[in-house]
Amino acid sequence: MVVLGPNGSGKSTLLQIVSGYMVPSEGSVSWSQNLALFPREKLFSTLSYSSPYLELFEELSPVELIEFQRVNKPFLNNLSATEILRIAELERYANRQVRFFSSGMKQRLKNALAILSDTSLLLLDEPCSNFDKDAVNWYKAVIEKFTAGKTIIVCSNHQSDEHFFCTQSIDVRHFR
Repeated sequence: MVVLGPNGSGKSTLLQIVSGYMVPSEGSVSWSQNLALFPREKLFSTLSYSSPYLELFEELSPVELIEFQRVNKPFLNNLSATEILRIAELERYANRQVRFFSSGMKQRLKNALAILSDTSLLLLDEPCSNFDKDAVNWYKAVIEKFTAGKTIIVCSNHQSDEHFFCTQSIDVRHFR
């Protein structure tokens, strides 16, 4: 599913509420799995999230970030750090601190960490932000190869490359 709308329309806020990162100022949110209520404190283990505004630990290398995440959340098919960096096309930067990455490289790493996590729910907020044409093509290939069986919610300001695979859409402007 894609959530569409212009900048400032509330897409990112909605995704943060869905992820459990934010509590809504009005109303309530509940999560269920197989029709059973799912406790908020266990939500982290079932979802992965990528957004251009989420920060990485920039003093770490990508290998260290991958191993840090692995402690709390497994990767698909128990992918190794080397395999994840190969898929992300960042293997030559394996030991460089993330603070020296371009914005596009950081976004690619964030997307790879989220997409390659072994979770059933994938939340992507403007996943092609800071991407050039090659990176957009990378994103499309990774989405097609590694997301089978996942529920995916993408927030986008009408950039079709970000949500080319979505079969349902919501425009937040219709709900204000």
